[in-house]
Amino acid sequence: MLLGIEIGGTKLQLGVGGGDGELVALERYPVDPAQKANGILQQIQQAGSRLIESHRVTRIGIGFGGPVDHLQGRVVTSHQIAGWDNFPLAEWCCNTLGQPVILGNDCDVAALAEAQFGAGKGRQIVFFLTVGTGIGGGLVVDGRLAGNSRPAIAEIGHLRPGLDCDRPDQTVESLASGPAIETAARSRVESPEADADVADLLERCRHRPEQLSAQIVAEAGREGNQIAISIFEQACRALGWAIAQVITLTAPEAIVVGGGVSLSGDELFFKPLQRFVGSYVFTPLADSYKILPAALGEEVVIHGALALAADDS
Repeated sequence: MLLGIEIGGTKLQLGVGGGDGELVALERYPVDPAQKANGILQQIQQAGSRLIESHRVTRIGIGFGGPVDHLQGRVVTSHQIAGWDNFPLAEWCCNTLGQPVILGNDCDVAALAEAQFGAGKGRQIVFFLTVGTGIGGGLVVDGRLAGNSRPAIAEIGHLRPGLDCDRPDQTVESLASGPAIETAARSRVESPEADADVADLLERCRHRPEQLSAQIVAEAGREGNQIAISIFEQACRALGWAIAQVITLTAPEAIVVGGGVSLSGDELFFKPLQRFVGSYVFTPLADSYKILPAALGEEVVIHGALALAADDS
C-alpha cells in the first residue's frame, strides 16, 4: 500500500491506496494558519504514523500547495502558510514516518491523476488546469508528468496576456482567478452608476462589498445578473486566450479544468471558455482537442500523490 498526502492552504488530506485510482482510507483535517508549517507537520506525524501501521504502507507521495524542488524533495515556499520556505519535506517525512518519499506540486500531481484515472484517461497529451484562488497547470505526456526536473512548468496562470504586461502581477491569474472575479465585482458595485444589477449584487452580499465572493457572483450570473455575466465573460476571455496558447504549443488532446471557479456552470463558465479558446487557437488545431471538467473532485491531489509514489517505485 501507498500513502498519499495533500498539503494545502486550508486543508490536509491523507489517503491510502495502490496508486490505481482507488482509495482504501481517506482522512481530512483543517489547517490552522496560525500554527504555521509546524502545525501541519504534527498532523502528518500523528495521522501518517497511524495509517502506515494500519495499512502496511511502503512508500509515500506528497502533493504540496506551492512551488517545490521535486528532485531535491524540498518545498520552495507556500503562499498561504508561513514556515515552509526551503523546507526539506521529503527528508523530514522519510525520517519521521520511516518510508521513502517523493514530493510534487499539488497541481502537477492532480494533472497526473486526471490523466491516468479521470477526465483525461486514455489520451496521450493532457493539460490540466485548476481555476480557484490561483490558476495552476500541469502537463502529462504518455501518462507521465512533464518537466519534473524544471523549476516550474505549465504555469498557465502566470502567462502575461499582451506585450504591455511587463510586471509579474500582470497575469492571466490576475484576470481570471476567483479573487480577480471578486475584485471586478467590487469595482462594479462601488461605482457611482447604480442599477438593478448593482442593487442585486449588493443585496446578495448584505451591502458589504468586501463580502462579495466568486461564488456569490456566480450565483448572480446563473440567475441572470448582467454584471456578473459580463465579469465571467471577461475572465473566460483571458483564460480562453491562455488555453489557446497552450494548445498551440503542446497540442493536447484533452484540456481538463478543475477548481472552484470551474464549478460555476456550463452557461457561465464552460461555454464562454470554449468560445474564446476557439477564437484564439491556432487554426490547424481547432478540432483536435476537448475541454473537459475535472472528474476526481476533492480527492484529485491524493490520487495524484499516490500515482506519483507508484510511478517512482
